[in-house]
Amino acid sequence: MNLLSDLNQILGTLGLPIETGVFSGVPPNEYLVITPLTDTFEVFADNRPHHEIQEARLSLFIKGNYIARKNQVVKVLLAADFTITERRYIGHEDDTGYHHYVIDVAKEYTVKEE
Repeated sequence: MNLLSDLNQILGTLGLPIETGVFSGVPPNEYLVITPLTDTFEVFADNRPHHEIQEARLSLFIKGNYIARKNQVVKVLLAADFTITERRYIGHEDDTGYHHYVIDVAKEYTVKEE
């Protein structure tokens, strides 16, 4: 598995539309956009990577009060053993009417030799 597929699977249970990179089409009143950030080899043994840390940013866009949905997303992520590295309110987009809130996540994966 990888971070994007794990996030889509876990967050898909919330009933929110999710896309990667940018939302295509007409956006609904609330949706998530996943932006991949980094893939790093943090742990080395015998000069070969054995673990990889993958990170992504989740951008929650919502019209109306965002707090309950934000808390729901955080709860699901923590229950699935994701590390939350940052949470931040970006602001209200006056031209679209959306509140924009980001949650940065990281997860460790074992590197498998092929």
